[in-house]
Amino acid sequence: MVQVFTSLAWKLLAFPSLTRSTLFFLSPIHSHTERVEFPGRFLGFPELGCQKTQAVHGRVVLLWGLILVKMVLHSRIFSYHVVSFLLLISCGMNYGTDTDIFCLKTIKDTLEDPNNYLKFSWDFNNKTEGFICRFIGVECWHPDENKVLNLKLSNMGLKGQFPRAIQNCSSLTGLDLSINKLSGTIPGDISTLVPYVTSLDLSSNEFSGAIPVTLSNCTFLNSLRLDQNRLTGQIPLQFGILSRLKTFSVSNNLLTGQVPSFSSAVSVNYANNQGLCGGNGLGSCQAKNSKSNMAVIAGAAAGGVTLAALGLAVGMFFFVRRVSFKKKEEDPEGNKWARSLKGTKQIKAS
Repeated sequence: MVQVFTSLAWKLLAFPSLTRSTLFFLSPIHSHTERVEFPGRFLGFPELGCQKTQAVHGRVVLLWGLILVKMVLHSRIFSYHVVSFLLLISCGMNYGTDTDIFCLKTIKDTLEDPNNYLKFSWDFNNKTEGFICRFIGVECWHPDENKVLNLKLSNMGLKGQFPRAIQNCSSLTGLDLSINKLSGTIPGDISTLVPYVTSLDLSSNEFSGAIPVTLSNCTFLNSLRLDQNRLTGQIPLQFGILSRLKTFSVSNNLLTGQVPSFSSAVSVNYANNQGLCGGNGLGSCQAKNSKSNMAVIAGAAAGGVTLAALGLAVGMFFFVRRVSFKKKEEDPEGNKWARSLKGTKQIKAS
């Protein structure tokens, strides 16, 4: 990395006649940039700034640029280039990879690992450059740089909830946690945890609850797999705006309602969700609503009949009781006369 900075410095010094230049090392160019503050104004060059660009496409190692917005007088040109060089080195040094190491450490600590895949492979005692790139399931932007590109932890028997520490792997583009025993809900702020993810696979776990609508903010998604879970509710209709999406699977869940409108280029799988409607191979939402309304009407009718029958039975009970009570009032001595007559017959017989 120092060799790259040195090379840049010589290039700057080789062109003292430059009045305006912009140096970027990025492939491909994309829209996300993060400003790294540098106190250039204290050195007498307030126009200097350092800009960090994180890749979301392609395989790029470290993308740095030095923006020289405005050249000063020729009398200060040499000093300007010296400060430019120092600024470039400062930006490079500030862009550490400690966050990615912390990301993996925290994931290891928060997830249960009954098969010890992470325990024996993820050894953080090794401090060599790029050591995390040799961890099981970890792919880096470059083998000699501790910057995580993809995290593939499929079929490891991992238990726990969605690892929120993943947000510290700030350049992550692929996350595969499929075929584990992860449970709980998918975080509602997942788009802030993995903002640049292009492939997200949470299939064959035990996630429950609703699919967060904020997933529609992960605009770089090419593949989204949520099948074989216990997800409920409606698929967010906003997923239809994911223009880069090519694969979408939510089969074998408990989802209901209308499905999003995807382009024909998207491969979708809604199998074994009895309540879904509106998509290819699914019933019409109007038909389902009609059936639902009929069921409500039938249920209401059945309830009404039951209540009517119960009311009739209660009414008959009180009617019979009232008639019996009325007879007693009309002949209060009748029972005594019958008993005395019966006693007389018994005496004669003896």
